[in-house]
Amino acid sequence: MNTLIFNLPLIEWIGYLASLLVLISLLLSSILKLRLINLIGASIFSFYGFFIGSLPVGIMNFVIAIADIYYLHQLYSHKERFDVIEESLDSAYLKKFIEHYHDDILKFFPDFSNIENSDIILLVFRDLKPAGAFIGVSKNEKELEIKLDYVTAEYRDSKPGRYIYTKFSDFFKDRGYEKLTCKTKIKSHQKYLKKMGFTFEGGTQFSFRL
Repeated sequence: MNTLIFNLPLIEWIGYLASLLVLISLLLSSILKLRLINLIGASIFSFYGFFIGSLPVGIMNFVIAIADIYYLHQLYSHKERFDVIEESLDSAYLKKFIEHYHDDILKFFPDFSNIENSDIILLVFRDLKPAGAFIGVSKNEKELEIKLDYVTAEYRDSKPGRYIYTKFSDFFKDRGYEKLTCKTKIKSHQKYLKKMGFTFEGGTQFSFRL
């Protein structure tokens, strides 16, 4: 640890790294990501504290790391309940939901404007808490184009999407749809679609076979 990097001992850089990771974790909106990054940061900080002989720093961050492990176990072992409610165009709750999250929605769906002419409107609840909204427009009798598949930051761990596209897929089949399509230029959204099982068809087009 006596190695110097830019005239600072390596152990000092390890301390700065730990501080940075803890800071980053506190800026994250996803509880899962916050706990994971905080666990790494606290673990490194604990090592740093014990190495330099600072027991308060080492012990405190060791306890924080144990707490992160406990809550991560709770998050992974908890069996969430998902509920999906089909809404109508005049749903007051849906309009309020979209109004509240409008700015965040535009980050992932910059072309989204309103829910008019929508054929499928769904609200997704996770443990009875509103987690997201799904809106689709029929291209034809067998194809539904996704205009909105939004999840609030708190629940952005792909679980709501997996529920919609796997366990809830019969809902679309029962209405005669054989394929879901989505167009997006947003890289993070494209990554999400691939993770959900969508196939890239070229340009900005993705599709999902039911």
